[in-house]
Amino acid sequence: MSGETPRDLEKLFEEFCINELMDHMIYKALARIEPDPKRKKLLERLAEQEYQHYLFWRSLLGRDCKAPRPRVSLVAVAYRLLGPAFTLRLLERGEGSAVERYRSVAERLPDELRPKLEAIVRDEEEHERLLLQEFEDVRVKYLGYVALGLADAIIEITGVHAGFLGVTASTIMAGIAGLVVGFSAAISMASAAYLQAKHGEEESPTVSAAITGLSYILSVILLALPYFLIHDMLIGFLASVAIGLALTGSLAYYSAVVQEKPFTREFAENAGLLLGTAIASYIFGQALREVFGVSALIE
Repeated sequence: MSGETPRDLEKLFEEFCINELMDHMIYKALARIEPDPKRKKLLERLAEQEYQHYLFWRSLLGRDCKAPRPRVSLVAVAYRLLGPAFTLRLLERGEGSAVERYRSVAERLPDELRPKLEAIVRDEEEHERLLLQEFEDVRVKYLGYVALGLADAIIEITGVHAGFLGVTASTIMAGIAGLVVGFSAAISMASAAYLQAKHGEEESPTVSAAITGLSYILSVILLALPYFLIHDMLIGFLASVAIGLALTGSLAYYSAVVQEKPFTREFAENAGLLLGTAIASYIFGQALREVFGVSALIE
């Protein structure tokens, strides 16, 4: 940190002060909505630790700092909808980078303050271990079935739409074809998920089948929607592919956070499968159009 001015250090202290105050407010808000008594107590403990960290940085800053409240509300919504495993791991990613920055600042602090900062670093490192141990989430347990339904639907239905891109200019026909194929495939995938879970020990077969089927049919509806709103086949197809990539990216990011895997590689693999299927299906549809003249029958 050579060449750093007192003003630069003050900005760092203010940033750390805001971050710790924000974490305190977030954990406190999550404790209020957490129904499990053991988890609530842990969140309250983390909130108190973060408050002490905030006081430390406020004392170094020499004045108070303010944290934006809207982010607290957004995190609380994510906690309810996306689950504690995703939300808390996402928060801890930020704390992990903060630990490294705290260590880099330690050398600029007076000797008597360094033990306090070291204690704060230990607290932050302990948070990750506690959260991984205590906050199991049913959403994570069934994540594989969500991925099964969503990923298969995106690849299969995008393939159907791409095939129709080479066969007909009727967006309505392409949309209906995707829905028909998707509805049948959703039932098939739900049945397969039921049988798979039935031979397992942890997941409920009924819940697994329902999650797979719903993930599949909801993806199908979203992918087919552009064809009923846009009457240009190419634009409708591109809009559908964009929705497929957005769904793929969302699932890949969620999985990357809760399973601590690299996001870029997983998304690239899924996107490659989707686009590869689309290209192959389009070529096949063009071949059908040329060989059988089917476009004349359904345009």
